[in-house]
Amino acid sequence: MAKTNFRPLHDRVLVKRIDAETKTKGGIIIPDSAKEKPSQGEIVAVGPGGRDEAGKLIPIDLKVGDRVLFGKWSGTEIKLDGEELLIMKESDIMGVLA
Repeated sequence: MAKTNFRPLHDRVLVKRIDAETKTKGGIIIPDSAKEKPSQGEIVAVGPGGRDEAGKLIPIDLKVGDRVLFGKWSGTEIKLDGEELLIMKESDIMGVLA
């Protein structure tokens, strides 16, 4: 993906979904209408971080290019430069895939 001109604020990240498999392990092709939206994605942009009660910046523990898992209903879907992306808080991310 090309570098985006969008910069999330606070503790938010911009995520691009990673497409779900189109075949089962047994080789059965899954039609588009039956596919679930994947809950995996790649971080495209990262905000500067949140602030604690004293106003001190707490940096985000994610970086651009990280592959992450997130909840099924996490984030807000947006369309940016013709591409469907998600904006979500860092707390919506369940983990980073190694």
